Amino acid sequence: MVARTERLTRPPAGAGTGYTTRHRGWGYGLAIVGVMLVVVTLIANIVAGNLLDSDPTAAAETLAWSFGITTLGFGTVKFAIGVILIGILVRLWLRVQAVKETLPLLKAAGDDSTPAIGGDVDTPFGRAITSRVAPGPLPVHEMARTMWAPMLAMGAMLVVAGAVLSIIWAATVAEGSPRTIAALGAWTQGLQFLGEGMLLSGIAFLLGSILASLREGGGQVQEALGLTVATLKMPATAKAFVGLLMLGLMVAVAQFILYLVASGADTPQSFAAWQAWLGPFRELGIGLILAGIVMALVTIGNVLGFQFDRIRQIIATGR
Repeated sequence: MVARTERLTRPPAGAGTGYTTRHRGWGYGLAIVGVMLVVVTLIANIVAGNLLDSDPTAAAETLAWSFGITTLGFGTVKFAIGVILIGILVRLWLRVQAVKETLPLLKAAGDDSTPAIGGDVDTPFGRAITSRVAPGPLPVHEMARTMWAPMLAMGAMLVVAGAVLSIIWAATVAEGSPRTIAALGAWTQGLQFLGEGMLLSGIAFLLGSILASLREGGGQVQEALGLTVATLKMPATAKAFVGLLMLGLMVAVAQFILYLVASGADTPQSFAAWQAWLGPFRELGIGLILAGIVMALVTIGNVLGFQFDRIRQIIATGR
């Protein structure tokens, strides 16, 4: 499974810099579909708002199914982001191959006189460790490469399942019991926001895979030149990324479990009490994962700065 998903992020053997993928086109297409779904539900909800006085049952039916379709639209856009990131990973490895081929032509003559192998060095981008060969992936990198595909797949399935359930929810509004209607609403919200959390986690794990590929590819380039390999140590932003991601994912799972508990509420008042704080709680999980993604992007920017500086140093000094 891991080997198969890994192949999705690598260009085929012998691919040149002109190699193109379909990830961008698929990503654009999915993003447009997601936005269109949200626009449809926006129009439907405006109509429902005008029906609240004259036909409250029809308004409630619309609000039920539109909740599921709106969340499905958001999930589709998130899946599109994941597809684009897979394409970026493919392009990254094409970049590594191109740098391997061209950097020796630019490298100045010089001896490898960097600090002793295994010692730490200070750089403008943080502490780096030196080694003779490219470093292997860290456990967190292995986890990212293993988990991004299952998270995207499970997240998409849960969001779609919740959208289907929202249609069933809407169909029960007119004749179903208040307890059944509340239970279907709780299941819809819990399922879909667990799916949203997993989709965002898949995106985060793809960003972790990008960090792993930058680390591995940068080391391979330096090793191929016969130079001491300098690799940034895991910065605080990367550690914050992992912590926020895990915490947000736990909140996403917890809110699903709590929605299941709320679905068994005995009275409408009891269910409303659950709803009052479960909504912000589920959004907290999404916010934590998004904050982790911010930390991942900051780390990627820092690593790219370090690698560009290292390339400049190799070209200028040959070491």
